[in-house]
Amino acid sequence: MEKQTFKKEERLSSRKLIEKLAAEGKSFLIHPFKVIALETKLESAYPVQVLMTAPKKKFPRAVDRNRIKRLMREAWRKNKHTLYKTLSVQNKNLAVMLVYVSGTLPEYKLTEDKIILILQRLSKYETPDQ
Repeated sequence: MEKQTFKKEERLSSRKLIEKLAAEGKSFLIHPFKVIALETKLESAYPVQVLMTAPKKKFPRAVDRNRIKRLMREAWRKNKHTLYKTLSVQNKNLAVMLVYVSGTLPEYKLTEDKIILILQRLSKYETPDQ
């Protein structure tokens, strides 16, 4: 069994790449998440870099925002291996932004179910020009 980790190299932190992702990325909604993805070249050992956010406007308390992001990271960490295998076979790299858009605090089970759906959708990711 492989280790289920979420390392720093898997986190999207490049300002240039984040701006490019916001400007050119393809987005879809799987409630309560908005997903923005962009196929790009990454200088990382991992095929995906991900950024997870919760809006300050809907969740003014940092405790709530941090809890939402913690749940998102945990669900991603436990289920990402399927996406990683698919992208490695296809020799693709993705930059992904997950934005929590609901106004209520999530339960872990719902979060995990939706993250699994997002991962399945990302495995079928096609660039807009294809």
